[in-house]
Amino acid sequence: MNIVLIGHRGSGKSTVGQLAAKRLGWRFTDTDQMIMEEKGKTIKELFDQLGEQGFRRIERKVLESLRKAKNRVISVGGGAITDPDNCSLLKRIGRVVWLRAPASILWARICQDPHSAKTRPDLTAAGGLAEIEKVLQEREPIYEGLAHQTIDTMTMDPEEVAVTIEMWFRANDMESA
Repeated sequence: MNIVLIGHRGSGKSTVGQLAAKRLGWRFTDTDQMIMEEKGKTIKELFDQLGEQGFRRIERKVLESLRKAKNRVISVGGGAITDPDNCSLLKRIGRVVWLRAPASILWARICQDPHSAKTRPDLTAAGGLAEIEKVLQEREPIYEGLAHQTIDTMTMDPEEVAVTIEMWFRANDMESA
């Protein structure tokens, strides 16, 4: 079994994923990082060169490569859920956890990351907080429909979120045993 972390950029998927993997004694895998290492380009560069559909095809191949993975915490890009084939793969890969936060918190976190603007594509012409609000409005129903568990990260630090994931997983792992 694996845990798959979904959520908007800035929700803490990579940071929390590393901490949760360590707590569980598992490997951590970041699909965006895998793509950047394989292609030698940032996500922004790939979006600019291939468009979103081209990028989603690459992302789908990476997700397919993880179907047989075991004992991993996997962080996926915030938009992976916009592709129906990816959604199907995510459910087969593992238990899906949505790291949720309001747009204002996500924007504040993104602003604290000096690399985000250089490595991540703009998703709408609006940019900034307005972009996040628009994207969340479109994606939240998909996140909610995919998630086996939702964790509101607004008031928790990454370690608290990782502990919550571990406790939830262990409780549910015992039920399925």
